[in-house]
Amino acid sequence: MKDASPAKPYALHLGAIALLFGLSFVLPEYHHGLLARIMVLAVFAMGYNLLFGYVGLLTLGHAMFFSAGLYGAGLAVIHLGWSVPAAFAAGLACGALLALGIGLLALRTFGVAFMIVTMMFAQVFYLVILYFAAWTGGDQGMVVPQPMRVLVLGSTSLDLTNPTVRYMSALALFSIVLLISLAIVRSGYGRVLVAIRENEERTKMLGYDTFSSKLAAVVISGSICAASGAAYALLFGYVGSSFASVQYSILPLLWVLLGGAATTLGPLIGTLFMYYVIDVASGYTSAYLLIVGMALILLVLFFPRGILGSIRQRWLGWLP
Repeated sequence: MKDASPAKPYALHLGAIALLFGLSFVLPEYHHGLLARIMVLAVFAMGYNLLFGYVGLLTLGHAMFFSAGLYGAGLAVIHLGWSVPAAFAAGLACGALLALGIGLLALRTFGVAFMIVTMMFAQVFYLVILYFAAWTGGDQGMVVPQPMRVLVLGSTSLDLTNPTVRYMSALALFSIVLLISLAIVRSGYGRVLVAIRENEERTKMLGYDTFSSKLAAVVISGSICAASGAAYALLFGYVGSSFASVQYSILPLLWVLLGGAATTLGPLIGTLFMYYVIDVASGYTSAYLLIVGMALILLVLFFPRGILGSIRQRWLGWLP
């Protein structure tokens, strides 16, 4: 990664945020709602990208962090009657604590073993959700009632079911996480994570505590994913076990690979690309997965490092 003036990457990211803000005023109703969902799920992908792209840890268990935030917020609202901010904080705390516990155990393994262990933990989490169906809704999931999805700020009430409020809330979360991610990867700590990815043994020889650095990365990554899950429950009003399945651990990996691993805007590009390819293809044929597969093959052939990853490699080396 080539260095550029510090202002250049921040200007790019602020420009992307400004573009998303402007799109809220011109997009049709359908795409307005779809982009709000994409931004929330892009946060999920950003959390995954921190661990996979920058630390080099391939995991198939991130669905449990997303679902911890999803159920932490959803159960707090539905069963405990908590307010929106308190429920969001509960979801965030659930994800962070789960990530800390999983990290302490899973980081004792390496490579393929780490991937398998995280997948096993995620499967256990999924089965726990099904076992406590009386609380979690089991396979059917739960719908968060509209009156419970109201954000009260002093004398002002914001209905999160309102399309404009939902879009702006999704944009606010996305913007905060994007700028935090950018700050992390450009910091000294971010450089250590990249060094661990490239050569962990040499990083140890330089005096860095690689276990602590990786554990912190797991907690930060899990917290970001939990924030995405909590926001999904509160903004879209559904909490379901399907979000804890193995499929939802594979999806962020796919989004990150499409957009470009170890690029801060790659998760958004990958999520956006995947969603719209499926959306457009499914409108023409029931065999839309064939078209999606062909598009992915072409993308891998011409952009082997993902869209932004290949652009950085060929033309814009300063992209973070």
